[in-house]
Amino acid sequence: MALEIGIARKAYRLAGGGNRLVFDQFALDVAEGAIVALLGPSGCGKSSLLRIVAGLDRDFSGAVKGAPRRIGMVFQEPRLLPWRNVADNLRLAAPGLDDPGLQALLAAFELDGRGADYPGQLSLGLARRAALARAFAVEPELLLLDEPFASLDRALHLRLRALLARRIGAKKMTALIATHDLDDALMLADEIIFLDRAPTRIKGRLPIAAPRGARDENLTKLRASAEIYYVIDAPGSGNPDSAS
Repeated sequence: MALEIGIARKAYRLAGGGNRLVFDQFALDVAEGAIVALLGPSGCGKSSLLRIVAGLDRDFSGAVKGAPRRIGMVFQEPRLLPWRNVADNLRLAAPGLDDPGLQALLAAFELDGRGADYPGQLSLGLARRAALARAFAVEPELLLLDEPFASLDRALHLRLRALLARRIGAKKMTALIATHDLDDALMLADEIIFLDRAPTRIKGRLPIAAPRGARDENLTKLRASAEIYYVIDAPGSGNPDSAS
């Protein structure tokens, strides 16, 4: 079933008074099974959009139709419970996860032997892998990724992106990926939705037909196809979407 997002109005109250309008008559349809990247500058509402789709933010006018029951979400920060080890964080998301399933999930995200570790014992890269594993633990029908590689050094960023591309390719699901990094969008998505600054508008859509496994060698050509829309932060700049 297609995901139908219609946000008539979404605003945040400012500390000094007044409101900041983020969405005004915004609409987006996502086909079932599509991997869609939301590419836009910091502050354009990418994170807000994911939270609305996830049902975490209901303070808006409009509706989200077609959202499935099983949703996995990765936030800008890993958000692991610090008093639970990695295995328990995964089982909290997926209570039915048995030992073989747990070990397979840990192995898939290069976390072999780390199930008994607590979040405070993990590097940021390991914590991000654990957060990704937690999202996949629920066998999501819809995967929501909010800047999943934020604050990582470039080498680790590329490794985790390749890992995520393989995992997405192996599972049938719909996914929305919020990013300001053009290369992430080009390497992971079936289609890129280019967003303008708030109040958010869609300024372009770019389908990507090339198989994920062949995109590295065609990245320069893919970047060129996006130049008509891509006028925001430089790829790999590391800027998080601080607005929301």
